[in-house]
Amino acid sequence: MSTTPSTQTRFLLNESDLPKNWYNINADSPVPPAPVLHPQTLEPVTPDFLGVLFPMELIMQEVSAERYIEIPEPVREIYKLWRPTPLIRARRLELALGTPAHIYYKNEGVSPVGSHKPNTAVAQAFYNKAAGTRALTTETGAGQWGSALAMACNFFGLELEVYMVNVSYQQKPYRRILMETFGAQVFSSPTDRTAYGRSVLARNGKNPGSLGIAISEAVEVAATSEGAKKYSLGSVLNHVLLHQTVIGEEALKQMDLAGEYPDVVIGCVGGGSNFGGIAFPFLRQNLREGQRTRLVAVEPTATPSLTKGVYTFDYGDTAKMAPVVKMHTLGHDFVPPPIHAGGLRYHGMAPSLCALYDAGYIEAVAVPQLATFDAAVLFTRTEGLIPAPESSHAIRAAIDEALDAREKGEKRVILFNLSGNGFFDMTSYQAYLSGQLEDYAYPEEAIKASMAHLPQVA
Repeated sequence: MSTTPSTQTRFLLNESDLPKNWYNINADSPVPPAPVLHPQTLEPVTPDFLGVLFPMELIMQEVSAERYIEIPEPVREIYKLWRPTPLIRARRLELALGTPAHIYYKNEGVSPVGSHKPNTAVAQAFYNKAAGTRALTTETGAGQWGSALAMACNFFGLELEVYMVNVSYQQKPYRRILMETFGAQVFSSPTDRTAYGRSVLARNGKNPGSLGIAISEAVEVAATSEGAKKYSLGSVLNHVLLHQTVIGEEALKQMDLAGEYPDVVIGCVGGGSNFGGIAFPFLRQNLREGQRTRLVAVEPTATPSLTKGVYTFDYGDTAKMAPVVKMHTLGHDFVPPPIHAGGLRYHGMAPSLCALYDAGYIEAVAVPQLATFDAAVLFTRTEGLIPAPESSHAIRAAIDEALDAREKGEKRVILFNLSGNGFFDMTSYQAYLSGQLEDYAYPEEAIKASMAHLPQVA
C-alpha cells in the first residue's frame, strides 16, 4: 500500500497545516450507538442530568452526528504551542530488528506536559470557561490527564481539583508537583474529602485506589457543588476521542509526505482516547475510501478490558454515580494490582471503540508488563526517546508486527502513536531495570465474579 518512500526521517507540518476540524466517528460508524443510561433509573439520560457534570456544548458534541466539528480559534492558538506534532520514521529501530517493515510514530510526547492529553484538556477548559464554569474536578491515574487539565485550566483561569489514584500518587510524585505548579489541588484517592472516599477507607485504610474510585470522588464533588463545579473526563466519552482526532488528521498528511500509507495503525488503550485519536481518521478512510488499514488497540494483560472483558452495560465508576454505558468491562469494582506499573488502569473502554471492536472493525491484543518494558528500553536505546509506559504497549505491538514481517519476508508499513514521554515515569523504569517488576494476568475468575455486580439492564 505504498508508493516511493522518502529517505527522510522526520515529517513536519507547518502551523498553517494544523487541522481546523475534529473528526466525529459517529457520522460514519456502521454500528449504531447504544443509549447512555442514568445510574439510578437505568433509563436513557437527559441533558439535564448530564448538565450537572458537563457544559451543554460538550453534551451536544457527545451525541452529534456531524462528520466534522470546527475547532474554536482560541483552542487552535493554544494547540500551536506544540502542534502539529512530528511524524518520525524509526529507522534505527528497524535496523536493530532487521526487518523489512517501515516503522513510523507520531510523537505526542512533545506537548508541554508530555502527552496527547492536552488535545482534549484545552478544548474542555475552553468550553467550560465559555459556559461560565469557575472550577473543575477530575481524576487521574498516572497523572498525564491531570497534568494536561491543570495546564489548560491555568490558561483559561479555572480552578481545578484532581483526585489521583493513590498508588500513582505515591509512585509518581513529580506529576503531582507538575499539577500543583499549574495551580491545581491534588488529592490521593481514596480521600476523606468525599462520602464515597470515606466509605472506601473505612473498609480498607490502605486501599491502593483505582480510576473507578477516583472518578466517583470527582463526580461526587461536582454533583454536590450546586453548580459551582463541573466534571472533566480525560478519556472514554465521545467528545474526548473527538478532540484527539487532530492526531490522525495530521498523520494522514504526514504519511502522504513520506510517500507511504500504513498497513497497520497501532495505539495503546486504557480508556481509548489516544488510540481513537490516531485510528478514527484512518478508519474513516477504510469506510469511505476503501482503504484496508488494520487498526490494533494494545492493552496490558493486567487490565484486559477488550480482550477479556465482557461487552455489556456497566457503571462508569465504582460508586455508581457516573452514567451507565455499554462497553467492554472488567466490572466497575475492578482494582488493578499494585505491581502494575504501565498505566492504562480503567475497568472499561470508550463505548464507540468497543462497538467497533465487537463488530470487527478494530483488533485488540494484550501484552505483558515485562515484554512491554523490554520494548520501551529497546526503543530508547535505538531512537533516543524514553517513552511513557502506556505508550510502550504500542511500541511492543509495533515491534511484534515488524518481527512478523521479517519472518514472512514482507514489506509492511507500521504507524503507532507515541502518546507520551516517560520522563516522569522513572520509578517504573527503575523497578524494571532492578528486576522488581513481574508479569501479571488478570484472572478469569475475578472477571466472572465481578459480573454479578453489573446493572440489570433490560
